[in-house]
Amino acid sequence: MHPLLNIATRAARRAGDIIARSVPRLESLQITSKGRNDYVSEVDHAAEAAIVEVIHRSYPDHAILAEERGAVGTHDMRWVIDPLDGTTNFLHGFPTYAVSIACENRGKAEIGVVYDVMRQELFTAERGGGAYLENHRMRVSKQRTLDGALIATGIPFRVNERHGDAYLEMLRAVMRVAAGVRRPGAAALDLAYVAAGRCDGFWEFGLHPWDTAAGALMITEAGGRVATFRGESYAGGNNIVAGNPKVFLELAAAIMPHLTDDMQ
Repeated sequence: MHPLLNIATRAARRAGDIIARSVPRLESLQITSKGRNDYVSEVDHAAEAAIVEVIHRSYPDHAILAEERGAVGTHDMRWVIDPLDGTTNFLHGFPTYAVSIACENRGKAEIGVVYDVMRQELFTAERGGGAYLENHRMRVSKQRTLDGALIATGIPFRVNERHGDAYLEMLRAVMRVAAGVRRPGAAALDLAYVAAGRCDGFWEFGLHPWDTAAGALMITEAGGRVATFRGESYAGGNNIVAGNPKVFLELAAAIMPHLTDDMQ
């Protein structure tokens, strides 16, 4: 295993243990609102602190970009961390949330880990080394068309509510063709599921680098495609469309006509 991947795996499992131990005491957790429908708990902070501690024990000079503490340090190597992707799910006892960790070298993801806390599934990827679910190689699905595909998505909220009408048109266009559309509520897991072939495609907007850095690498290493809504190279955060190569093209074509001028 790549040394960076080994550290990321160790950090993700440690954070996952903290999260799992907190499940029986959800009602007593300290919760803070960062904005409308945007919450952070003491568990997010504790998990993030544990991840950073594990990383800096081996790589004290590496930079950090994490959801709760933001950007810390300057270095070619930067760790991109979401300690608890799906906090709203977690706080409601809805068992779909994950830890997401990636390490970038000059902006390019070298390794990625997504750890499904409740299912204890570990998704990993290494640039040029493939993507794995535990010890099994992941490949995107062989679904050939959007017709019959299972697509994951994220519903806009907070500041992205201004795109609500455009999103609903996208949703209608996809629903008319696809076998089903799912909104589990944790983008990191959605992307990992595309890499694993459990979903055939995914789209969402208003994301951040920590939501997608690990999962996007997994998809490309599993043979899939990732881009912005306008078909440009995906550099992290904001808008993303992904899928196996064939479904990706049809999914992008279905949502493209409904883009607004300010939807980058």
